[in-house]
Amino acid sequence: MAKLAEKYEAIIVFSLKKDEEQIKALTAKFADLIKDNGTLTNIDEWGKRKLAYEINYESEGYYVLYNFESKPDFPAELERIINITDGVLRSIVVLSK
Repeated sequence: MAKLAEKYEAIIVFSLKKDEEQIKALTAKFADLIKDNGTLTNIDEWGKRKLAYEINYESEGYYVLYNFESKPDFPAELERIINITDGVLRSIVVLSK
């Protein structure tokens, strides 16, 4: 029998070329998207951190961790939306325990 909901974690690194207000708007956009398609259990803003290597000539990014529960088909859609969003340097969505 298929599970109705799984626990996931998503880490998104936003570009610091965006100002603080734009980063807050992107953080809220993804939180709302997760709430619309599942249950958002936690948002942990790690803030500005140094990247391990430069991405698009940037050496720092703004990290946000989202913990959520959703149906197994939603994370693929979330990754698709993240990948087409301007201002995102890197992201990963994984199944959590």
